[in-house]
Amino acid sequence: MITRKTRFDRSKLLIGTYCIAPYARDKAHVRDMKECGIDFLTAAPWDKELLDNCQKYGIGVVTTGVIPGWWGGDGDNAGQFAEKVPLEKIKEGADKYVDHPAVWGIDSGDEPSALDYEHYGKVIAYAEQLFPDKLIYLNLYPNYASVAENNGSEVVSQLGTKTYQEYIDQYVEKVNTDYICLDNYEFSAGTAKFYDNLRIVAQACLDSGRDFWFVIQVNSSKPDIWLNKPMLRHQAFTALAFGAVSLNWACWTAGWWHNEVLDKDGNKTEQYEKLKKVNSELRTLEPYYMAYKNVSFAFAGSKSDAAVESSGVPFLPSWSNEIFSGVTPGDGENICVGFMRKREGKGYALMISDVTNPACVDDGSVRTVRFQADPKYKISVVNSDTQYGLKYENGVYTVTLDNCGGVMIIAE
Repeated sequence: MITRKTRFDRSKLLIGTYCIAPYARDKAHVRDMKECGIDFLTAAPWDKELLDNCQKYGIGVVTTGVIPGWWGGDGDNAGQFAEKVPLEKIKEGADKYVDHPAVWGIDSGDEPSALDYEHYGKVIAYAEQLFPDKLIYLNLYPNYASVAENNGSEVVSQLGTKTYQEYIDQYVEKVNTDYICLDNYEFSAGTAKFYDNLRIVAQACLDSGRDFWFVIQVNSSKPDIWLNKPMLRHQAFTALAFGAVSLNWACWTAGWWHNEVLDKDGNKTEQYEKLKKVNSELRTLEPYYMAYKNVSFAFAGSKSDAAVESSGVPFLPSWSNEIFSGVTPGDGENICVGFMRKREGKGYALMISDVTNPACVDDGSVRTVRFQADPKYKISVVNSDTQYGLKYENGVYTVTLDNCGGVMIIAE
């Protein structure tokens, strides 16, 4: 699939955030957002002050309210999209639209039922004609549908299919976006659902040639819990090992749940510095990571982990292919391994994330990974945080990575 040319720079690892309350739209707040490592805002209103400030600091906006939105919600409105939002309403929205350079995308809705995919395919194709330089944004349900507490029948009624695999398969068949985007909140729904969702959507992106966009959490569904840095890392670097090329943090200001990056008065919470740190680690990897494209993924290790073992992803004592062999974490440790090929020219890489500690206890621990490589390749590493470097002894390479962190191993 050919990527559409829009105002989004799809050669970058795109880092976004959701929700921008009026008190956070002034110049100082938008500058803080840029300094935190944010590239774009999602589902933000067309607000001139906000757009002008975003333009000044190089932040793009996926704006909402331009065309009629649609939300699957609890499933009661499933299959009604075509009736409620005919294509004429999309044209009416486009006719009224006033462009701004900071608008990179147009929001078309959130978490639709598969029963509305056929009409969504028409809506997005039409909107792409009407807004040729804009990404038309649609976010899908996670595998637990609208809330983690859903029972099985509620999930099915929301998805509009018997299984989540069918939900994604039908999207690929009926909606011709060059990306698949969904949200999954690991520390609300659980790590097992997180891994399973990564597997299904990452594989669909590989099979269909689409980019993988992923919405993850910096806030919490529980008011007494503040996600720590390892929790943010675990989501982000595991998503990279599965090939994600856009990460979108929910939420910047109050949108849903608790403990956002800014409080209700616009002051930075403790999440600001945590997110800034993790985004900085992602930026360290970005130029190397985006030069490669994920082609497969697996878990490797020796620690018993129910979420890993139930994920449907291969779980091996060590990982090998024709370039790298014996990729093995330390005793009692687990890793996620994404194998990558260079987008232009010849070269290979591994994107490795530490998944030893799904509870993400912030204990300052470090992990080791040992491997061998085809001797005709030059091996280098880029670590997301501390630059531990690369050791080589008796034909075996050793790299070290931080708790829940990531590392790229490059063979060129």
